[in-house]
Amino acid sequence: MQEQQEKLTKKLKRCRVYGPVANVYAASNTGSWRLERPEVNFEACIKCGTCEKYCPTNVITIKKDEAECVYIDFNYCKGCGICANECPKKCISMVPERSEG
Repeated sequence: MQEQQEKLTKKLKRCRVYGPVANVYAASNTGSWRLERPEVNFEACIKCGTCEKYCPTNVITIKKDEAECVYIDFNYCKGCGICANECPKKCISMVPERSEG
């Protein structure tokens, strides 16, 4: 038994591993399969940040100093509609992504 362990440890010395191995995953464009997308009425928006807080994919950014204050990264938006459901002023509506036809 000891000989087997020594053989394994000798082999491991050739391939040095310095600590735990971490994988870095690159995000890929996942917004292409959604059926609906959020559309914001900027005049009704009070810039409260509720949509940003409840977005499960964290793709909404509130820019309080701009007229178009809600920025949505549509490359990663899933179209789940949680932002529209949670908006206290109901200024976010879900519109069809593709036209029927």
